[in-house]
Amino acid sequence: MAQTLARDSIGRDSDIHDGTPFYYSKFLIYENQRRLNTEESPPMSVSRPARPPAAPPRGRARPPSPRALALAAALLAALAPAPLAAEERLTVAARVVEDPRPVFATVESVREVEARARIPGSLARLEVREGDAVAAGQVIALVEDAKLPLQIAALDARLGALAAQRRQAALELERTRALRATGTATQARLDDAQTALDVVEGQIAAAQAERAVVVQQQREGEVLAPQAGRVLRVRGTPGAVVMPGESLATIATDRYVLRLRLPERHARFLRAGDPIEVGARGLADGAPLGRGRITLVYPELQQGQVVADAEVQGLGDFFVGERVRVTIAADRRAAILIPRRFLMDGPGVDLVRLASGAVVPVQRGPARGEEVEILSGLSAGDVLVRP
Repeated sequence: MAQTLARDSIGRDSDIHDGTPFYYSKFLIYENQRRLNTEESPPMSVSRPARPPAAPPRGRARPPSPRALALAAALLAALAPAPLAAEERLTVAARVVEDPRPVFATVESVREVEARARIPGSLARLEVREGDAVAAGQVIALVEDAKLPLQIAALDARLGALAAQRRQAALELERTRALRATGTATQARLDDAQTALDVVEGQIAAAQAERAVVVQQQREGEVLAPQAGRVLRVRGTPGAVVMPGESLATIATDRYVLRLRLPERHARFLRAGDPIEVGARGLADGAPLGRGRITLVYPELQQGQVVADAEVQGLGDFFVGERVRVTIAADRRAAILIPRRFLMDGPGVDLVRLASGAVVPVQRGPARGEEVEILSGLSAGDVLVRP
């Protein structure tokens, strides 16, 4: 009996931790002890009042504070979709884009002209060497023919003799006119004297023209630059014999172009006037030269390649044949482009939100400025909503 009461007292004493009032537990202990001492009947059962709600045991999470509830509400409001009236929408449409391709071009002059000898003879001297800049009409070499000075001297002697004959014919004509005035000479004699003077004057004119031809031949021994530019190649050695038409120097004109040679599959995309991007000089990673444009696409394929010329400012000090990196539009095709702000970053994939509410994955392509090409996942006519 005592053990039973002790257990009951201990059990009821433990109710202190369950929310039972302290005074009520003391009362039960006192009553049980009194009945045990007087050996009365089993302790009376006293009905306890309704137990208040138990306090949360130690170790359990506390209820959220008002500050946490306010923060959660703010996050939910931020993540909630905006009203339909404020949504930014985009209707997907395909458009034509150009695919840039890096290629190499060479610096070449628009024309390369040959400075040729005009008369046969010996090369007396060369006035230029490779790399020199020349002006149009500048003397770059001299060819001498030893026979030409002799011919000029012979013609000068002949002209001297004809001049003496002319003076004699003029005197004879004057005397015949005086005799004719007195009636001593006949009219036929006067006519013969006039004819003799005219013949000598004709011979003098012919000799003078012949001398001018020889002098011009001697002058043509000067080899002139046909156009302004830079000397690329020099041929010949002073003292060597040259023939008429033989090239003594090759001159590149001052106007330089970039010459592109591309595979023939690009021929249908190249057009005169297309823009190009020119890289840094010498294949280095320096500042690019800028932009240029294609001026001529040659109508003939050369060894399976299409040839085109492009004009760019600042090629004057380049070497002829120097290679330069160029970016051209080698292809034109239809593609879908959307602004970056319509893309969402997913777990290893890019996502977009449709107007229907669906979220679909897309495959991103190369960026083009502020837009991104979509390779798959969208089709023309789809309506996107900005996330």
